[in-house]
Amino acid sequence: MRYQLVADAYEKIEGTTKRLEMTDLLVDLLKKTPKELIDKIVYLTQGKLYPDFMGVEIGVAEKLAVRAVAKATGRGEKEILDDLKKTGDLGETAQKFLEKRLQALLFYKPLTVEVVYQTLDKMAKASGPGSMDQKINLLTGLLTNATPKEAKYIIRTVTGKLRLGIADMTVLDALAIAYGGGKEARAELERAYNISSDLGKVARVLVESGLEGIRKFKVSLGEPIRPMLAERLSSPEEILEKLGGKCIAEYKYDGERIQAHKDGSRVILFSRRLENITGQYPDAVELIRNHLKPEKAIIEAECVAVDPDTGEMRPFQELMHRRRKYGIKEAIEEYPVSLFAFDVLYVDGKDLTLEPYPIRHEFLEKIVEEGDRFKIAHYLITDNPEELERFFQEAIENGCEGLVCKAVSEDSIYQAGARGWLWIKYKRDYKSEMTDTVDLVVVGAFHGRGKRAGTYGALLLAAYNKENDTFETVCKCGSGFTDEDLKKIPEMMKPHEIAHRHPRVNSALEADVWFEPKVVIEVIGAEITLSPTHTCAMDRIRKGSGLAIRFPRFTGNYRLDKAPEDATTVDEILEMYKGQLKSIEAS
Repeated sequence: MRYQLVADAYEKIEGTTKRLEMTDLLVDLLKKTPKELIDKIVYLTQGKLYPDFMGVEIGVAEKLAVRAVAKATGRGEKEILDDLKKTGDLGETAQKFLEKRLQALLFYKPLTVEVVYQTLDKMAKASGPGSMDQKINLLTGLLTNATPKEAKYIIRTVTGKLRLGIADMTVLDALAIAYGGGKEARAELERAYNISSDLGKVARVLVESGLEGIRKFKVSLGEPIRPMLAERLSSPEEILEKLGGKCIAEYKYDGERIQAHKDGSRVILFSRRLENITGQYPDAVELIRNHLKPEKAIIEAECVAVDPDTGEMRPFQELMHRRRKYGIKEAIEEYPVSLFAFDVLYVDGKDLTLEPYPIRHEFLEKIVEEGDRFKIAHYLITDNPEELERFFQEAIENGCEGLVCKAVSEDSIYQAGARGWLWIKYKRDYKSEMTDTVDLVVVGAFHGRGKRAGTYGALLLAAYNKENDTFETVCKCGSGFTDEDLKKIPEMMKPHEIAHRHPRVNSALEADVWFEPKVVIEVIGAEITLSPTHTCAMDRIRKGSGLAIRFPRFTGNYRLDKAPEDATTVDEILEMYKGQLKSIEAS
């Protein structure tokens, strides 16, 4: 098949903004495509060579492509760059200079789709010393034999700037019309695409085996399922009404959503964008090997950065330090992760995507062997708006973004690749910052683990209530302490250790060690939130809720100059919270 046919089709598609016309032009191209090339044409039209999850990229930077255009046209790189500044499109620049190069006709050898694809594939797979030169030479060879129009689209393809405006759904429409008997076949093709994430494969099966072949598509290990998405509502009442009066509410962790495929000892991790991220999380791979019982399974989990010494969750920004190619071992030690499984899609040959969520959740509980760093997402089954609100506050206080509330009805299947009202996010509509430090009283401590074994992992801190001369808890703080602090604090607190909670301390939490309220330290946090577990300002904003500092961090400042009664008061914390709300409303 001549590549010129593809370039002509791309030019026409680029020339229209009408989706129906675009679809018709793509249908025409697909009908002209030989069966054995249909997958390659689909990939090329998407600007790629393989499905995203295979991670194969052509990888030619614009600077390298400029060198190839210069070599192919016999012009200087500066001349190419000067024209590129005018056009803003290296494809157009290549087209222009090749049109001027009359001698190209003497050596013209028509390009085929096979040659273009194979050459781009060689470029994508070139590695090691000399690979850049190899890529430039391969690209130069293509451009030398290309017509000006072909060169334009080859350059755009290799630099990742094809941008025809064709979305996946347009390709599925075109395939349904060209080979599925009409647009009504789109739903079946979409289902096959959603469970394989491979448009080229869908096209190949359709052309070779028709809709019968499409209907035989199954979930396969190693091929990521396009993730189900959630809608969003802002009140428990609305959520429960939308979900039929009852739901499973799960913590929405502040981490990275992963889809894990386990096949014996082999584990592959995919991101929500279907990238293979296995190499970035070798510790997560080990957790799945050790805690997922079946030989073969596909689960979804949230990968969360966790403080190894306190067990407390860290913000998403800290997890992003793990997104690297080098220094993985150091990153694992500094930013270890925990996994919170929230769905199962496949177990030992059984496709669970068409099962209702309660059945999938039952499967999940059977196949996961929980440990310190691998758990099922914390959940609550409820039909009570007040209970749902309390659970939401608890999630926020524990470092989560909010909740995902899921339908428990018979039709609560896994809607791969779709956003529907079977899953609903309950998140706050604002993000606020705590800008001032506070001085809090140490009233208790929790035993450390990992590197903090033998010392305290976190301190229970309280604000002073002037009215009744008590100390009300406002956070557990495990961050900001140096190794020196961790040695110093147990010695400093030893004289104040008591066998039970001090009568002046108002706490709903049970600490491992209790202290009389004597020592004051300085803390800063991300924000102040409502809390069902801390007693600071209990019932003063909302019945059953106190206030808590989210992501508290010790500043390093011991306020030895302050008596416990000089600490930040409950009223001050309350005013800070109200101030946050005012700044949010103003913005």
